[in-house]
Amino acid sequence: MASVPSLASTVQQRLADGLSAALPDAASADPLLRRSDRADFQANGILALAKQLKGNPRELATKVVEAIPANDVLKEIEVSGPGFLNITVTDAAIIDTLAARAADARLGVPFNESAGTTVIDYAQPNVAKEMHVGHLRSAVIGAAMVEILEFTGETVVRRHHIGDWGTQFGMLIQYLIEHPHELDHSSEAEVSGEEAMSNLNRLYKASRALFDSDEEFKTRARARVVDLQAGDEETLALWQRFVDESKIYFYSVFDKLDMDIRDGDVVGESGYNDMLQETCRILEESGVAVRSEGALCVFFDDVKGPDGNPVPLIVQKSDGGFGYAATDLSAIRDRVQNLKATSLLYVVDARQSLHFKMVFETARRAGWLNDEVKAVQLAFGTVLGKDGKPFKTREGETVRLVDLLDEAIDRASAVVREKAQDLTEAEIAERGAQVGIGAVKYADLSTSAARDYKFDLDQMVSLNGDTSVYLQYAYARIQSILRKAGDAKPAAHRELDLAASERALGLHLDGFGELIAETAAEYAPHKLAAYLYQLASHYTTFYSECPVLKADTPEQVENRLFLCELTARTLHQGMALLGIRTPERL
Repeated sequence: MASVPSLASTVQQRLADGLSAALPDAASADPLLRRSDRADFQANGILALAKQLKGNPRELATKVVEAIPANDVLKEIEVSGPGFLNITVTDAAIIDTLAARAADARLGVPFNESAGTTVIDYAQPNVAKEMHVGHLRSAVIGAAMVEILEFTGETVVRRHHIGDWGTQFGMLIQYLIEHPHELDHSSEAEVSGEEAMSNLNRLYKASRALFDSDEEFKTRARARVVDLQAGDEETLALWQRFVDESKIYFYSVFDKLDMDIRDGDVVGESGYNDMLQETCRILEESGVAVRSEGALCVFFDDVKGPDGNPVPLIVQKSDGGFGYAATDLSAIRDRVQNLKATSLLYVVDARQSLHFKMVFETARRAGWLNDEVKAVQLAFGTVLGKDGKPFKTREGETVRLVDLLDEAIDRASAVVREKAQDLTEAEIAERGAQVGIGAVKYADLSTSAARDYKFDLDQMVSLNGDTSVYLQYAYARIQSILRKAGDAKPAAHRELDLAASERALGLHLDGFGELIAETAAEYAPHKLAAYLYQLASHYTTFYSECPVLKADTPEQVENRLFLCELTARTLHQGMALLGIRTPERL
């Protein structure tokens, strides 16, 4: 495992050396290097430095350039404008760096030296309820963050905080006691997710109708909630049946989403029941929470209602029942004290932001969060329909997630079938699923999480534009070239002159490691999606301007095959981190 310094970091180092040689006082100044369209890189840190030293920036810049010793990385440094440096690196330096990346299984991407343990709370469906389009983003964004953080060396603990507790279970369990065969399966064979969900749906609707129309049933259902919370064995066994039936359904949906959800990582609201009483005791004894009108509350200076009165976080209601806050605070205690988390990442709808702000602040006051342990909400926006309004069916219902995914797969299969030259029906079906699910994930991940995005399947499965299908076809095209190369093998040739589009592709490939570090540090998977789209665009330009198998010399053929292969590996690795498949043939 060799981490490879990027050309940007090498150039940065050479400039810093030049700065400290020319200006010993300014040894720690930052050259402020960035990619540029005028040259390979531009450094504009000398402007701020000249201001500080009250000198002429152009003269200062010239001095710095003269102090940089000749080397094989920097081809040309030009002082331009008021004192910018335009820097061009040698073709050999580009190929050398890429060759070092290609020699490493991780493409030279370093591990994060300050890696810790992150608990990610994502993909939180509710027991006995259908998953709808609103559940999509938490699952997709969370799964991508798991892969990205693990790739940087972080220890990641996944947590699926499913809604598996609460008053509605009294109604469901009581109905099942009175109608004992409602959750029975039609055969001994493996139950499909669809069958499990339709059982649950039917039972939910029937029990809700009875609860709303029959006062005596309502009384029995409410008594059943008390039994459940008291841990009555028969009641808990029936509750477990609802959880198990729901899991059959959840796992079938996550399977369709091509996501790995493990049973041990599913710790629902019920998993913290034994801690609730103690959480309240600790908060009350430490003075973090106070009794107000019988309820246990935490108050904040900056959280007030429309009437100007403070709005508290209610940890325990006046009737002794616990709210979400008690569960969330108990989960923080568990994750910090038992799982030894250094970071808690909550992938939760932006509409919950105030709740989490109050919960995190409470946990800080209690000492569970501090400078060593942080909690962050990766808040996401709403999924909108093409009309820009929250996504609903024509009847105004929320859209079932399964229906959406099936439609995406159907659309993608049609696109694959149209382009497929030598694929069997089974292969078209398999690729259709990979392209369709990839399209849904990419549309979600390529938008900054905080923003709403429009769910437009026509756009998502388009071969043109910023879509995963465009990236998957770029990857498949490269695989096709590598298959056709015959005896020619990819090999790096540092002695060759590079065309402009080869240099652009090479410099972009070299930025992969730094981009991964940034994506992980900022919890921003959309930055990885943008990088991959630019990579495929650079590749498309290179492919149209530089013949690969018909290049002028055998060395040039090998060097271009080398660029193709490294592009494919980078696309494959980057897409895998987003949870998207890259089929070898399309």
